[in-house]
Amino acid sequence: MHNSKVDMLHGPLFKNIVAFAIPVILGGWMQLFFHAADVVVIGQFCGSASVGAMGATGAISNLIINMFMGLSAGVTVTVANAAGSGDNNMLRKAVHTAVLTAIIGGLCVAAIGVPLAPTLLRWMDTPASVIGKSTLYMHIILGGNVCSLLYNFGAAVMRATGDSRRPLFFVTMSGLLNVLLNLFFVLVLKLDVAGVALATVIANGTSAFLVLRSLSKRTDASRLFLSKLAIHKESFKKILRIGIPSGIQASMFAISNVIIQSSINSFGEAMMSANTAGGNINGFMANAVTGFGTAAINFVGQNMGAKKYRRVRRVIWTCFRISAVLGLVLGTVTYIFGRPLLSIYITDSPEAIAYGFIRMKYMSIPYAFYAIYDAFSASLRGLGKSGLAMTMSLCGTCVVRVLWIYTVFAAWRTPDAIYLSYPISWCLTATGMCISVLLTLRKLPPEDMDTQTL
Repeated sequence: MHNSKVDMLHGPLFKNIVAFAIPVILGGWMQLFFHAADVVVIGQFCGSASVGAMGATGAISNLIINMFMGLSAGVTVTVANAAGSGDNNMLRKAVHTAVLTAIIGGLCVAAIGVPLAPTLLRWMDTPASVIGKSTLYMHIILGGNVCSLLYNFGAAVMRATGDSRRPLFFVTMSGLLNVLLNLFFVLVLKLDVAGVALATVIANGTSAFLVLRSLSKRTDASRLFLSKLAIHKESFKKILRIGIPSGIQASMFAISNVIIQSSINSFGEAMMSANTAGGNINGFMANAVTGFGTAAINFVGQNMGAKKYRRVRRVIWTCFRISAVLGLVLGTVTYIFGRPLLSIYITDSPEAIAYGFIRMKYMSIPYAFYAIYDAFSASLRGLGKSGLAMTMSLCGTCVVRVLWIYTVFAAWRTPDAIYLSYPISWCLTATGMCISVLLTLRKLPPEDMDTQTL
């Protein structure tokens, strides 16, 4: 187990950050591969209408799920602080609180989302031709979401203690299972969107089992005992203090995306299919960038726990530089190969591919702004300033996008007008996040606490 851990408190930063982030990125890509495999199989064997039916659910599902998924950021910081400070009792309490919180959160998602799904889809003007399939898909995904939360919370514990490799292995195994189940349920059983939803839930359940099993076999203070699951007040309060603002931030993103998705739905099935396919492609880019954001929150969290303030500053600026360059490279490459990438998902609609390339144009070329924004947002959460990160995101991104839809798009009703809102909001939010990080770092002691006491 020790060989799979990255030392966040000592050693060369660039090398250790990259070594930590690469498995996170690959793991994120494998999770996206779950959904990408769903879209490709449905697109190849069931048609673009079924792809659109799945795509219509994304914004709503994220709205319901993200509030609870945001708590994983609270898990990360709480566990990382405990690991960095060497407080084994706090670490044990944080681990067991995190797992039980995931179970409760998953049950809440099912209880809220399943009965509300048809109503929310109608509010979004989902076409009558796909609303039946969309509702069925949402019911299955939301009903089984406890598996996804358990994996993500368990993986957050492992990463916060320096192990980002094992979660990659677990999600790879479940990803391969997802592909096989997709083909079986769709080609053999003819279950259409219900088949891919079932495949995703089963695969998520497999990854959740593997990560919990691994935690239960650890030999350090982060070992999981199912019999000791409990909500420990101090750990739970810290998880909520960091996690709730992150969840609100993610949910507000989802609300703005629901409004945007409603505008997209007004253009018909071809536009919906294009947005679904383009969203999957951009998702791979986002996971690459978010991998270094995950590194930032974990490295900053552990070093804050250890009171290594000089190293905290170095972590933040190292992750910023890596993310900016990565965003620029990924955005350029994705734009150049946009049409071939879209044709992987959409095989029966040239109109949908044309719409998809419009999305790629506005969301690929300026992607470095998103990368910078994500790196600083993660750094603020690692610094314990989750509320500040939430406020900047709400003002710079969510509010801007909503106002844009009701003003600019209302006057200029074209796909270009919808997607232009993204780079503008990224640029504004990245600027605000940078200023917030600088102001927060100024309040930290200039020297490490252990150095001052010598």
